[in-house]
Amino acid sequence: MPQHQPLTDVLLRAAKPPECGTTTLWDGTLKHFGIRISSGGAKSFIVLLGSGRRQAIGRYPTITLAKAREKAKAILAERTLGKHRPNSISWKKALELYLAEAKTKNRPRTYKEYERALRRYFPFGDTKLADITKQDISAKLSRLSDTPSQQKHAAVYLKTFFNWAINEEYLTTNHLHSFKQGKAKRRKRVLNDDELRAVWFAADQVDGLFGVIVKLVLLTGQRRGEIAGLLDTFFSHNQQTVTLPGSLTKNHLEHTFPVGQMASAIISKQLTSDDRRRSAFLFPSRISDERPFNGWSKCKRELDKLANIAPWTLHDLRRTFRSGLGRLGVRPDIAERLVNHVSSRSEMEETYDLWTYLPEMREAMQRWESNMNSLITSDFPTANTARERTRTASTLAYQSEIGNDIWPTSQF
Repeated sequence: MPQHQPLTDVLLRAAKPPECGTTTLWDGTLKHFGIRISSGGAKSFIVLLGSGRRQAIGRYPTITLAKAREKAKAILAERTLGKHRPNSISWKKALELYLAEAKTKNRPRTYKEYERALRRYFPFGDTKLADITKQDISAKLSRLSDTPSQQKHAAVYLKTFFNWAINEEYLTTNHLHSFKQGKAKRRKRVLNDDELRAVWFAADQVDGLFGVIVKLVLLTGQRRGEIAGLLDTFFSHNQQTVTLPGSLTKNHLEHTFPVGQMASAIISKQLTSDDRRRSAFLFPSRISDERPFNGWSKCKRELDKLANIAPWTLHDLRRTFRSGLGRLGVRPDIAERLVNHVSSRSEMEETYDLWTYLPEMREAMQRWESNMNSLITSDFPTANTARERTRTASTLAYQSEIGNDIWPTSQF
């Protein structure tokens, strides 16, 4: 460490806080001892334990400089003798502190996922953080082995939490520091025409808002969370567009895309639906008007029983939409813009090409809706099953309700 001026009470009282973040004044008489000053003016004595790990001793002037230096000497001596242990704290208490901090630094959706995963998959309760072993963690993660993606995300969340605990001096090591998981196999599931039709009509029979969300995911190619999080202000009836703010999209970029007549009719109907009650969300949660729809698992199981097709996920509809646009002759750059993929635009294009490509995207949407229309309005060879009769009746009711004039007849 470089040479520093010895800390004195005069120096501490005169020290100015930084404009943002924190700054540290190190003591010139005791190595690894110093005081951190926050932008708010708080001054806390610390001792550096190595590898960027530090331990807080107390705030100045609640604890005097002399007492803090004496405590720092004792901690450094114990560390030299191998007796130093981090501050003792339970998993439950540490998790509450971490989540409180995470809530202020992350988007609500990200924070909710952190909270859900850490509470659900790692119920260590009152166990001390320092007593949680690598075997304990492996046992919890092994329960998620059937869902590799879920297991990977849970491990990442826990690793981030442990890094925070080390930074706060609650731990000295991160058991997940060397955690590595094989690269997840990319999904390539694309629903064929018969499966798309089965999902569409099954969505008619699912209770609540889930079926409407599924239809909009299928018609627009957007992510399920983006559709579930739609507010009434995102939809422009005059422009026939939806604008997703950066706070909702995965890449944090605002995304405006046109909607076809089928999707527009569904959104317009939802704007006046009794399901919304007084919520700004088009698809509010059953338990709170202040939250978007979140009952995915139960509703998806019900939809699967009704559709009766090979295993699939809601995100497969997005992949099907994108692949379908290619099959229908839509230019790749336009298709990528519709699904808001940043990779579709180079830095040069972002700087010099300010055209929105809305007309081209609108034509692509019309092609996709025309394709979907031909699927769901095609005649069934027979109607000798309850499911086929339900589908046929649903199609007629849907056309009658929205109007035949919105159903394009041209094929692509």
